[in-house]
Amino acid sequence: MIVVVALGITWILDGLEVTVIGSLGPVLQRHDTLGLTDEGVGLASSAYVTGAVLGALLFGWMTDRLGRRQIFFLTLALYILGVGFSAMSWNLPSFALGRFITGMGIGGEYAAINSAIDELVPARLRGRVDLMVNGTFWAGAAIGALGSVALMNNSMVSVAVGWRVAFVIGALLGTGVLLLRRYVPESPRWLMTHRRVAEAEAIVKDVESHCAEPEGGWNAPLRSVLIYPAGSFGLKDFLRYMVTTYRTRTFYVLTLMIAQAFLYNAVFFTYGLVLTEYLDVPARSVGLYILPLALGNLCGPMLLARWFDTIGRRVMIGSTYAISGTLMFLVALAMQAHLLTATTQTIAWSVIFFFASAAASSAYLTASELFPLEMRALAIALFYSLGTLFGGAAAPAIFGELIGTKSLSMLVLGYVFAALLMGFASFVAFKWGVDAENKSLEDIAPPLSGLQPGMER
Repeated sequence: MIVVVALGITWILDGLEVTVIGSLGPVLQRHDTLGLTDEGVGLASSAYVTGAVLGALLFGWMTDRLGRRQIFFLTLALYILGVGFSAMSWNLPSFALGRFITGMGIGGEYAAINSAIDELVPARLRGRVDLMVNGTFWAGAAIGALGSVALMNNSMVSVAVGWRVAFVIGALLGTGVLLLRRYVPESPRWLMTHRRVAEAEAIVKDVESHCAEPEGGWNAPLRSVLIYPAGSFGLKDFLRYMVTTYRTRTFYVLTLMIAQAFLYNAVFFTYGLVLTEYLDVPARSVGLYILPLALGNLCGPMLLARWFDTIGRRVMIGSTYAISGTLMFLVALAMQAHLLTATTQTIAWSVIFFFASAAASSAYLTASELFPLEMRALAIALFYSLGTLFGGAAAPAIFGELIGTKSLSMLVLGYVFAALLMGFASFVAFKWGVDAENKSLEDIAPPLSGLQPGMER
């Protein structure tokens, strides 16, 4: 449990960051804060996402070479540095730089942590645990929404100071997590493929000492996998496998990542502006409307997660993407017809994200379990980066421009495009999805080290 909490806290931090920007966007446009424009808020959000892309690639590459555990501390320290710098920023360039550094830390965490979770959790529980851990993103979002409302209340602290305190809280939370990370072990699977067998066996024995003995005992016969420890594989080998052996899975995961990233970044990075620009919601009350969205997102993975292990990956992934896209299309039409108020639109988004959150979490699960051990972290990083770059980094800037036009029709058009992306991802999931439920990682994607040196891979 300590391991899951220590690793899952990353999503809480990410949710906190995303929601803080969504809630504080209108406040940061005031003359007594940073005086940002609509476009400036979108640019700062894109800087965060772009940093996450680069951080994921850099630290994903390092994770496969140096191990999961070492990267945990480095990326978390980078997050603390970035969020602290954001709190001290004085104009758009400095604020964007702070968001960029923060994003690098969070992006780096994604690759290392998704790898570790899947490699430490039993196959029969892997789907639900992964979805629930990814779903804790929205616990952070709820904290951010509540915190922004409290800090933007002049009776507690001035607005000119409150927005800075919001970022300081993130830095303090990150610092506390460093203590929990001491209890997270290295992945035994990674240690085995890097010739550190004694360390791997010691970790496994320690884990077994804290668990109930399974039927048949710890020495019951199990299927074995013969490996020839080859350490790390180069980028050339990685890319070759992605476009040859795993090309269908590559297309499948990339589609899931792009669709969910575009939908989420389009809505959450700009919803505060939508509420203030089109629905006359006071800037200091924006957090109250984002909170129900966060709660809907949190409940989705928690309540639907077990079905990804029972009904199966293909059906559940395809269904959650399809339902999300259909509902979003209907909401876009209702917005165009001026049928929604701030309250009813928030309720509608909450329902959509109940399903979309499970869909988004399943995309990260899919990226982490469909590729071999030796390239798992870099694969997660690549898919997260490409999906976020095309679906996430562009979305805040695009929607910032759409909102800047003051045209509701243009905003609706953007939402319709996001809905169509989700529908396409659903089709791809049903067509090319992999039934990975209740299977070991080695059965889903055999280790590259399972082949003798010199054999054709």
